[in-house]
Amino acid sequence: MDHVITEAVTPLARLRGLALRRSLAPGHGLLLRRCRSVHTIGMRFALDLVWLDGAGRPVRVDAAVPPWRVRGCRAAHAVVELAAGGAAAYVAASAGVPPALCSSSPVASSGGCPSCPSSEASRPNSSPTVQSVTSRARRPAPGIWERW
Repeated sequence: MDHVITEAVTPLARLRGLALRRSLAPGHGLLLRRCRSVHTIGMRFALDLVWLDGAGRPVRVDAAVPPWRVRGCRAAHAVVELAAGGAAAYVAASAGVPPALCSSSPVASSGGCPSCPSSEASRPNSSPTVQSVTSRARRPAPGIWERW
């Protein structure tokens, strides 16, 4: 299965995340860099959260997190939000290292990470695609701290 991972770049896109969507297509997800906690406030479906370390390797997976919850992982540097049931396929397809987070794939040189298949033959040929998303909203008015 091909995965399409969209990166939330702007503060508004990061805040909104996947909230208010009715569903998420299989194989699609949202990448939040520099993120150690997320909320599912306003969600209409459960999420799988794949927490990634600085090299892009999974450090934890929270499966089927229901709406109106808060989750965090202190060891994480990023998180990928997927529809419930999509985390296992994502980790297997990416061999534990999403290309957007690690350009020098340590999985190829080290033989894999503990949560991924170790043999080259068991790894799918496709890897997740990452797209950047920016919000079309205008920039908010400067706050009082920006006026000084």
